[in-house]
Amino acid sequence: MAADKPNPTDAHATSLAPLPDHQDVQTRWWQELWRRHTHITTPLRARGLPCDIEFGLSSYIVRVSLPDDSYLIISPPQDPPSDRSPGDPEGWIATREDPDDETLFEVVYDSVPSDGPCASPRPEARHGGSAEPLIEAIDHRLTQLSLLPTPAPPHAIPHLASAQPTPRVQAAAGTPERAAAYPYGDALRNLTDRLNGTESHADAAALLHQILEPTDGLLAQLGEFFEAAGEKAKEAEEDDGFDLSYDLGDAAAEIRRLGEVLHVAEGRMRALTPLTPPPRTPARAPSLPPASPTSRRIR
Repeated sequence: MAADKPNPTDAHATSLAPLPDHQDVQTRWWQELWRRHTHITTPLRARGLPCDIEFGLSSYIVRVSLPDDSYLIISPPQDPPSDRSPGDPEGWIATREDPDDETLFEVVYDSVPSDGPCASPRPEARHGGSAEPLIEAIDHRLTQLSLLPTPAPPHAIPHLASAQPTPRVQAAAGTPERAAAYPYGDALRNLTDRLNGTESHADAAALLHQILEPTDGLLAQLGEFFEAAGEKAKEAEEDDGFDLSYDLGDAAAEIRRLGEVLHVAEGRMRALTPLTPPPRTPARAPSLPPASPTSRRIR
């Protein structure tokens, strides 16, 4: 990724907030770190929020500038440090801070697994390192604070979720081209095309999330669809209607079972591409720009 060119994984680069502007952007190791975090930075940049990668207390963090001069810090666990690869933590912590207001420290999202038998479980912990719930939580909070420069695109991750399918056209002899009659199949085909074109397992994992998310993912909604179709068949009050409803109900159950079997596939896919961090001193990564005197690192 050249510093003056969009990341190849940024499918809608012309509408994104600008890339960082410092000397590390030209280095190969920083470019690799940036690539490993595009599932976080791309949806935020699509909302007009500039992002950068920095070194926190013990691991790499995403720093997001907000319109009121406060900022978000999105990081893996820092104390104790995460032993996972950059961009693929066991959970995310997002905090809002202000370099000019020491009293501002707000936890926006925390999906890091709770430690210890007495620790109170957090609802976000079930999401682990998934990016989409994190982005949704940030969307929600920044909308409340009127700090979102660009309205969130429909369904959280823009390079995945501009999922309005490109109409497929077919031309019959002597007839004008027309849009295909199967927009829902085209939407899934569009997602498959995106999967084929991904450049990292992290991006592939984010696409799997669109299918396997247990509430709003495609499999969950497909199960709901077949269950609703079964109920519709019952309305006929005929023997074949009841038989059909049982078949459709069995299909819904099988789809849900498939989702349960594959629920770990996203994490397994994301873990397939290890990243060897660049050499660094124990205190901070070499050649990273020092923090502003008024800024504070994540707690």
